[in-house]
Formats: sequence, C-alpha cells, structure tokens
Amino acid sequence: MEIEEGRVTVEVPEARDGASEGTGGGVFFNPTQELNRDVTVGVLRAYRDRESRAETYLDAMAASGIRGVRAAAEGYDVTCADVDPDAVALADRNLAANDLEGETVHRDVNALLYEGVFDVVDLDPYGSPIPFADPAFANARNLVCVTATDTAPLCGAHLNSGIRKYGAVPRNTDYHPEMGLRTLISALVRTAARYDMAARPIVSHVSRHYARTYLELESGARAADDVIGDLGYVDHCEDCLWREPTPGLIADPVGRCPVCGSDRVLTAGPIWLGSVADPAFTRTVRGEITDDMGEAERARRLLGTVARELDTPTHYDQHRLYKEWGEPAIAMDEFVDRLRGAGYEATRAHYRGTAVKTTASVPEMRAVVVDDGPTR
Repeated sequence: MEIEEGRVTVEVPEARDGASEGTGGGVFFNPTQELNRDVTVGVLRAYRDRESRAETYLDAMAASGIRGVRAAAEGYDVTCADVDPDAVALADRNLAANDLEGETVHRDVNALLYEGVFDVVDLDPYGSPIPFADPAFANARNLVCVTATDTAPLCGAHLNSGIRKYGAVPRNTDYHPEMGLRTLISALVRTAARYDMAARPIVSHVSRHYARTYLELESGARAADDVIGDLGYVDHCEDCLWREPTPGLIADPVGRCPVCGSDRVLTAGPIWLGSVADPAFTRTVRGEITDDMGEAERARRLLGTVARELDTPTHYDQHRLYKEWGEPAIAMDEFVDRLRGAGYEATRAHYRGTAVKTTASVPEMRAVVVDDGPTR
C-alpha cells in the first residue's frame, strides 16, 4: 500500500498481525514510529545550520526506506542499506517514485561502515542497537542517531539481559524511562570513547516502547575523557525513595539509606549523568517541525518539554509520593508550581504525565505540597 508521510509518498508492506511491532516476517514497516521519523527530520533540518558540512546520511536498516527517503527529501546524500534484497528493492523504488537521488545497497551495515565514512549514521534496528555501535562510532563523522526498542533490558526489568548487552547494571525503579535512556547513552558514550571519540547527546526522548538519542561527535582523546566524566552511579532507596547520583566509574554502593536506615538500597550504573539534550538545539528542532508532518502536534509538545526539562538523572512519580504520604494527589501543574514557589527547581518529564523532576528531596516536597498546603 502507499502512504504519505511528511513530504513524501512511499510504498510500504501491508500491515499484518504483529508486524507493527516488528515481529512479522518480510520487509518491516512500523507506522507507530512516525513520531520518531518526524523528530528525525526536524533534527536533520536543524543540524544543517549547526554543521553545514554534514551532507551524507546512512539509513543503516532501510527496510521500506522511508527514513532514508525523507532524509533525501531534505537534501541529504542518502545511502539505504539492508541485508534483505526485497527491502533494498523497495527502498530503491521509493526513492525513484519521489524523484530523489540516493544509493541503495544490499549489504550488512557493519561491513559497509568499515568501508567508508558518513556524516550522519542512523541506527534504527529491531531490538538493541549495540551490535552496530562500534562501526557506527568508528566511521561516522558528525552525528549518530540511535533507536533502542529493547526497553525491558535497558530499564532493568530484564536485569541480566541489560547487563550483558549494555555493560551496566540498570535497576527497575519508578523512573525506569530515565534509567533506560541513560543506560543506553552510557553504553554508546563508552563505545565511542574506545575510538577516541566524544559522543554528546543533543536531543533525546523516550516515547512508548523505545528510547531515541542523537549523539554529536567530537574527535580526540581529551574530548572523550571529558564525556566519560559524565558517567556515574545512582543509589536508590526502595523504602523512602531517597536517591543520590555519584559521578565516576568506580562504584561505592551505599549499604543503608542515610535517610531512613533501610538496607533495601539499589545501585545502578554506570549510567549517563550528564544532559540528555541541548535545550537551545532542541528548541531549534521544535521550530523545524512543520504542519505537513503527521505527528507535528505531538512532536512540538514533546520537544518543548524536553527543552524545558530539568537535567536530573531521576524523576519522582507524583502518584507514588502521595500513596506513600497517604494523601489525595493535587493537580500536576499545581504540584510543580508549589515546588517552584518554594524556591526549588521543578519541571514535568516528557515521557510520563505524573513524572516530576526537582531539586527538592522527598521530605522537602512533602513539606511544600502537604504539610504547608491549604487546609482541605
């Protein structure tokens, strides 16, 4: 069937049961990833102003080629690669149908990457991107865009799988979207550093069943050392919800919670403790989202929240807090406003309606929104 997305019309496989989540056979097309692709186009547009020399774009797992076709429509010199010859043929037809130039290659992307350099490499596999990370960072020049759909290993729900794949200990906490994103970025940053390459996230988001990050590259051992300094650990008390990030690659786990004395303290890491997005660039990306995009409204709302979001490696779930306090919850906007009015930094998180990021501790939040709140 044919679909319109953004400024292009492409042929995609007919949806079958399970195919929308990547479990069907044959050439893969996921309609639920339109938001991901719309944001990608916004990033590609904005990045041209940031780095005018960025010209070549590799759609590393092309499938229908829709991501590569949309990049070609933005003026990038596109290569679509896939190990499935049917996918390569479909991507080639879709480029031609839109009168766009581009190369389609029937190759394993890891082998292809070791043969040439691309300004922008886009990894959007089914599952973990880690098997493709080494050649991507070894041979990309400016930007590596990465999607990970294996959120259970990333956030610690499948702990051993997360340890094996990502070389970290993720923990399944209330803030599991944040844990998954920062576990992913940590693994990618460490991979890039092996090639004396600094990888810094300039836009990132967690949406539904995937995490997505855009990593800008800077060559040099000193730059790579600097970004490694933004890795570290988080200690988390399962009882009173205290948590504390600690930078560094040598773990010193806390045995007992310093607030409530509980021995139910989890330590996660190494995760990324630095910023997951450049606020100014994210606002620029938001400005590049146009009304011809099917997910324009959601993309603008998402990017606006990401740009404003407080840069902390954890969040608090408002409903969990009020359950612990035995109190009825107030509206989220009022909750955030009260914290700000008391002098604390506070924002909502982009991936969950009840998630709040703040510099206030749990007792400080209670003092502001419960103990000092209006009499009910």
